[in-house]
Amino acid sequence: MKKIMLVLALLPVFIFAKVHYAKVEPLERTTIKSSVSGAIVKVGLSSEGMFVGDEVVIQIDDSLDRINLKTSKESLVLFAQTLEINNQVLEGLNKTYEIKKAYFDRVNSLETSTKTQKDNAYSALIGANNQMLGTKEKVINLKKQILDIEYKVEMLEDTIAKKRIGFKGRYLYKLMVRAGEFANPGLPLAIADDLSQAKLVIFLDRDELKGIENKKVYIEGEESGVAISRIWKEADEKFISSYRAEIIIEPKYPFSSLLKIEVK
Repeated sequence: MKKIMLVLALLPVFIFAKVHYAKVEPLERTTIKSSVSGAIVKVGLSSEGMFVGDEVVIQIDDSLDRINLKTSKESLVLFAQTLEINNQVLEGLNKTYEIKKAYFDRVNSLETSTKTQKDNAYSALIGANNQMLGTKEKVINLKKQILDIEYKVEMLEDTIAKKRIGFKGRYLYKLMVRAGEFANPGLPLAIADDLSQAKLVIFLDRDELKGIENKKVYIEGEESGVAISRIWKEADEKFISSYRAEIIIEPKYPFSSLLKIEVK
């Protein structure tokens, strides 16, 4: 009799576990937005509703950027050549300065040297020093210009890359632009899904959270072998007495299908 009563006491836990229904959703849905400006010259409409490979689906006009990139790289070569020439000039001026300085030190130390000889030697030394400093300044300016152009090249390459938009390995759910439109930063371009796994979202009452770590997830009446991935610590804004919970599963059920979920 005691065994029967014990079984009856346990039955409600299983029989009356709350039933939830959840739609099979993509693991992640992302709205891709433009980060650059330009006219949209290509939209691969045939890729919509498909898994995408390496192809460019949306192309924003980058013709002027490519011309700018080409001339910037050419300028970089010319500035590098000019820098090399000035470094060679600077090396020669350094040697000239050392010769002038040695001559001045020798003339200046001789009691037989006239004031005119000493003044001329000093003037030559100052002239050599000024030439050397002037070329050093050119070298510094050239290095600064090269750094600026290198930064410009990187920026242009980044802009060109951002104008070639693809969705490699993702499911292209929806294209939101067409060729001929103009893109500004922040403009939604497309919605892409990660279908490598699926997600189920349910809302649990506070009572259901008690001992949740020991409960099992049943899908369509069968033990799924998966656990709840995460539970929100605050009640949901819409379902104010319930807590959002996510369950990550393998995509064996059709996406958007409705599944019966029990946690018991």
